[in-house]
Amino acid sequence: MLKRTLIGLMRSHEVTGEKAKDPALKTRYYKISKDQLWEEIVTLLKKLPKYTVLHEVKNVGEIVVTKKTMTGRTQDITLTLFAINPVKSAVDIYSASRGSLGDLGSNYRTILELFKMFDQKLARYKMDSR
Repeated sequence: MLKRTLIGLMRSHEVTGEKAKDPALKTRYYKISKDQLWEEIVTLLKKLPKYTVLHEVKNVGEIVVTKKTMTGRTQDITLTLFAINPVKSAVDIYSASRGSLGDLGSNYRTILELFKMFDQKLARYKMDSR
C-alpha cells in the first residue's frame, strides 16, 4: 500500500485491464450476459451513497459515475462492460481525480472497493480469468 501512496503523489488516475501488472487491477470476468451484468452493476451503483451515476450508455457498455473522497475531491469513474460471448462478460474501470495533485492512491482504493462489491454481489458468476 505504501508503494501505491507514493505512486499516488504523482499520479491522479488508475485503470484496470487485461495486462495490468497488479493482479488486483486485472479485468474482472463473469459468467453472465452483458445485459445481466449491466443490470446488476447499475442497480448496485445507484444504491451506493458515495457514488452518483451520471451517464449510462448501454449500447457501448459505458457507465460514468462520480465519487466524493474523504478529502472532498471528486473522482470521475468510467466503467466499461463488454460481452466476451453470449454468456460471458467483463468489466474494466478507469478512475481519475479532479485537480492537479496526485491522489495518494485513492483511485486505486476506489477500484478495489468497486471490484470487491461486484465480486460479492456476483460471486456465483465470477470467473478467475479468460
